[in-house]
Amino acid sequence: MFTVATKLLPPTRLFVSNKNFTFSLMAATTFSTNSSALKRVGTHNGSFHCDEALGCFMIRLTNKYSGAQIVRTRDPQVLETLDAVLDVGGVYDPSRDRYDHHQKGFDEVFGHGFTTKLSSAGLIYKHFGTEIIAKELQVDEGHPDVTRLYLAIYKSFMEAIDAVDNGINRYDTDQPPKYVNNTHLSPRVGRLNLDWTDPDQSSEKENEAFQRAMTLAGTEFLDCVRFHVKSWLPARTIVMDCLAARTDIDPSGEIMVLDRSCPWKLHLFELEQELKTEPPIIYVLYQDERSKSWRVQAVNKSLDSFESRKALPSQWRGLRDDELSKEAGIPGCVFVHMSGFIGGNRTYEGALAMARCSLKL
Repeated sequence: MFTVATKLLPPTRLFVSNKNFTFSLMAATTFSTNSSALKRVGTHNGSFHCDEALGCFMIRLTNKYSGAQIVRTRDPQVLETLDAVLDVGGVYDPSRDRYDHHQKGFDEVFGHGFTTKLSSAGLIYKHFGTEIIAKELQVDEGHPDVTRLYLAIYKSFMEAIDAVDNGINRYDTDQPPKYVNNTHLSPRVGRLNLDWTDPDQSSEKENEAFQRAMTLAGTEFLDCVRFHVKSWLPARTIVMDCLAARTDIDPSGEIMVLDRSCPWKLHLFELEQELKTEPPIIYVLYQDERSKSWRVQAVNKSLDSFESRKALPSQWRGLRDDELSKEAGIPGCVFVHMSGFIGGNRTYEGALAMARCSLKL
């Protein structure tokens, strides 16, 4: 499996940066003694974005470019001498490891049903993602789990990087957003650029900031990969088995019980579509690991919606304990959220009764 910052390479080597010069950045990474450590990967200098910071991090997770130097320049003569170039140079040619996306006529997408235009990070992931994932799984690239994770990680992590970098709105609407969200990865990487008030605007300072950006973006990418490998993928089998047993829980087929708590939402939506599940699941029951009480959760209409397919009854919402049990006519009730998306009961039988009653109300 790949590792981050297990040993520091020699100190940064400065050549100077500008139109006719190049800065070679030796970032902290896994130490390598093979010839691939001598390879050089280029991206542009100046202000940086999430896509090239992440792209540079990801390409160094590959066998071919493990331990490679990062060269930040816009000088075309220097770029031509490098082993790989991304987010600069005006060329997309994977046969020569050129991965820019700014040139006129560029319209490359990830495929597999995804239509978002790729950024430089998306291009690196498209061509090297299966190798990176297979390393983490410790299997061959042809293993079916690699493909499943490759698609899931693009959907849950990479596509947003591509869309933000290419200025693609999440929704087709002329209405302004109801709130601003600058907490996601792209603006956090952007804030690592040198501030205009900083008296030191040198190339050295700029490249130190880019190294921090690579670390931030790369760490979140690896966290995403490892979550999918260790948690998300095993959960798919659990959700599939529980979905298959839904009519054993209730004849309606609209209630699913998880035999253990796990990430289930994305799997449920995908499996319902794959298996053409009818009717769809309305409520999911699972045990809270801390309190050992049971939860009954209403399934959202879609992954990115806060609206439930059928929320718990309005007359239950905001009530707790004995007051809720009396209103519902079900012993052991603990709470129902004000929005009706989730409720709780001290026992499995009580949670199931809440779900069954909610279907009828």
